[in-house]
Amino acid sequence: MSDEVRITRVGPEDWAAWRDLRLQALLDAPTAFGSTYESQVGWTEQQWRDRLDPSNGMTCLSMLGDRIVGMAAGYPEGDGVVELISMWVSPEARGCGVGDALADEVVRWAAEQRAEAVQLWVTSGNATAERLYARHGFGRTGATRPLPSDPAIDELAMRLSLSAPVSSPPSLRGTPAPGAP
Repeated sequence: MSDEVRITRVGPEDWAAWRDLRLQALLDAPTAFGSTYESQVGWTEQQWRDRLDPSNGMTCLSMLGDRIVGMAAGYPEGDGVVELISMWVSPEARGCGVGDALADEVVRWAAEQRAEAVQLWVTSGNATAERLYARHGFGRTGATRPLPSDPAIDELAMRLSLSAPVSSPPSLRGTPAPGAP
C-alpha cells in the first residue's frame, strides 16, 4: 500500500464506521483491549453515538486510500493527563505508518487540550506496540494492572510528558530578534 495515510477526527455521525472497525479490532486482537467483542457487538446505535460524543474526548479513524484501516482515541483522565485508548491498525495496513499517524494525532489533540502528559496501557508482551509508542517518546512507568477483559494478562503503563520546558537553542539566548531595538 503506497497511499498516503489520512487521519480524520470523528463524532457521533460516524458511529457506523467506528462500530464496524471497532468490532473488527476486537475480533483481530482480543487481548489488546479492555472490552470484548461479546460485550459490544449488541450495542445500540445510541450507545455507539454516545461513545463518539466529543465532550468525552477525541476519536479518530485513519484512511489509507479509500479504506478505513485504523483507529485511536484520547480521553481526559484529570490532573492534566490524556489517556490514549482504542488504538488499532488493520493487519493489511501495519507497517505503513498508520499507527504512527494515529499516535501523533492523539498527542496533538492532548497538546491542544493543554494536557501535561499522555498515558496508555499496553498488553505485556506486545513488543510491536511498545516499540511504536517508544518511538513517540512514551516510556514505561513501572505500573502494571490486569487487563480488564482478561485478568490473566497484564498491561504495562507508558507515559509521554508534554510539559517539558521549551527553551531557545543556546546560540540564540540573549540575541535580539532581527529588527528589535
